[in-house]
Amino acid sequence: MAVTEKLVDPMKNLRNWKKGDPCTFNWTGVICSDNLGSDGYFHVQELQLLNMNLSGTLAPELGQLSHLRSLDVMWNELTGSIPKEIGHISTLRLLLLNGNKLSGSLPEELGYLSNLNRLQIDENNISGQIPKAYANLGSVQHLHFNNNSLSGQIPPELSQLSTLVHLLLDSNNFSGYLPPEFSNIPDLAILQLDNNNFNGSDIPASYGNFSRLAKLSLRNCSLQGAVPDLSRISSLRYLDLSWNNLTGPIPSNKLSENMTTIDLSDNQLNGSIPGSFSDLPSLQELSVKNNLLTGPVPTNIWQNMSFSTSAKLTLDLRNNSFSSIQGHLNPPVNVTLRLGGNPVCNNANLLNLSLFCGSESGEMPTYLNNSPVQCRTQECPTDGFYEYIPASPVPCFCAAPLRIGYRLKSPSFSYFPPYIQPFEVYMTSSLNLSLYQMSIDTYSWEKGRLWMYLKLFPSIDNKSSHAFDNSEVKRIRDFYSSWKFHRNDVFGPYELLNFTLLGPYEERNLENESKGIRMGTLLAIVGAGVACAVALSAVVTILITRRHARHQLAMSRKRFSSRVSMKIDGVKNFTFKEMALATDNFNSSTQVGQGGYGKVYKGTLSDKTVVAIKRAEEGSLQGQNEFLTEIKLLSRLHHRNLVSLVGYCDEEGEQVYSCGPDQ
Repeated sequence: MAVTEKLVDPMKNLRNWKKGDPCTFNWTGVICSDNLGSDGYFHVQELQLLNMNLSGTLAPELGQLSHLRSLDVMWNELTGSIPKEIGHISTLRLLLLNGNKLSGSLPEELGYLSNLNRLQIDENNISGQIPKAYANLGSVQHLHFNNNSLSGQIPPELSQLSTLVHLLLDSNNFSGYLPPEFSNIPDLAILQLDNNNFNGSDIPASYGNFSRLAKLSLRNCSLQGAVPDLSRISSLRYLDLSWNNLTGPIPSNKLSENMTTIDLSDNQLNGSIPGSFSDLPSLQELSVKNNLLTGPVPTNIWQNMSFSTSAKLTLDLRNNSFSSIQGHLNPPVNVTLRLGGNPVCNNANLLNLSLFCGSESGEMPTYLNNSPVQCRTQECPTDGFYEYIPASPVPCFCAAPLRIGYRLKSPSFSYFPPYIQPFEVYMTSSLNLSLYQMSIDTYSWEKGRLWMYLKLFPSIDNKSSHAFDNSEVKRIRDFYSSWKFHRNDVFGPYELLNFTLLGPYEERNLENESKGIRMGTLLAIVGAGVACAVALSAVVTILITRRHARHQLAMSRKRFSSRVSMKIDGVKNFTFKEMALATDNFNSSTQVGQGGYGKVYKGTLSDKTVVAIKRAEEGSLQGQNEFLTEIKLLSRLHHRNLVSLVGYCDEEGEQVYSCGPDQ
């Protein structure tokens, strides 16, 4: 009760938090132990409050949940500081606070959490230094502190964390030097320190001694000195040292054959491109733009590679002093070569040279074509969010997918298509699903992070329901929210953005199964039953009256809706479910603005059209005539600098309209 008093819950997701025992009454987001404790009670083990549009603060009383294993409040609007009392929960394994507006400093008491596996505070407003006491987190594997305002020296004591796998400290205000001791962490796979200011310090030569490092990212860190020799790190896949003040030549020793990405751009490197770069079979991107490099452009970088149909290689050599071409300038279609700003571009005698000396084009989000074209759309109902399984072995099998927002926080590649199938195998095998049961609907890159929208389909063996049952939905959700996927250094750390329950899953209760009723609870129920019997007839009368009133209101809305749709040509009358699906159930992550009338969301319609969707908030609803007038006015507005009205929705007491570019 103390926790809920500190929270603001505008969507009323926690409306049942005042009814009875949290465990036996299935409070939303509360997961309890399966068995009674020695004290005769079930105990709260998890709080799963992911993406519930909660604001307010975290209550210090959370520290009294002495059996808590997971505290998940990701992707809300929480403010205030992190309560130091959380450091008293010795059983805590997952502390997931990222994606809020938390401020203040990191409590030193969190260093007492000896069983903690994952600490995520990224994308908040946390300031101050990392306490040295965090070196006592003897079980921690994941420290994600990126995108905050942390400052000072990174404690070298963190090198004592022998179980650490991922250390993400990028986009903060750290200064001082790079701790050379980090190379002693035996299992460290990802070290990401981008966008900090290390005051002109060098990259320690000891960083060439990492034993399992897959990704080293030190972009924009005010580093100077030489590029260290990293050739001894056989597991290395991704190297980003761009936007620093590094000098000298690029080390000539051959890097790992697993290398996918080498970004040394925007430094002051000199010399030529090492010949060893021509023997990297998995290379996807090499960028050395904006340096002082000289010599010939080595065409054998791509000539020595064999490309699959999904492979791609980008070579960005712009703005150096390359003066000639070594070999024939005829790269295959899989290769993008950029040479602009080099003296070689002034050589008019070189064939095809103009193709590689121009400007580059941007990259758009990718929508995968997963639709079975041979199926008839009308045979798969859309009102319940059913759709055909794209890869189903049974043609045109219609089912309701689970929709999951998912993000790879630090993948060890820069081009996804060659890794799509391995990723699908990784996901489905971990979830014990068949490969056809997963579909990647869309994906896009966001500042080195790979966002994607996943759909998981039920098995075709269950031909009666065409949907997952409750136990499967809960199992899959728990798998994602508990980070049970086994370690994979190619895909790196991930995060669950949302787990949307729509259509047949919308009203399901996925919290605790019935725990049984204790004697005290049974007596209370009997006593309450007597009182209920006395009031039953009055309640029935009231319910009948209210139902009649709601029926009249629904009929009125229906008449109003049909009247609007007949009078506005070229404007679609959307269902509320279509609007909810387009915005991932009006998820806060899709919100792009807010006005006095309501909130504006970015949405994607079923035909992939991107639109802006405005939804009136409760208390801001207009009258029917006013809403009709606004829709009519918007439908008449056409200008090259204005988006046009696409459609509207007025069902279920909602007033929503969507706008998009003219077709």
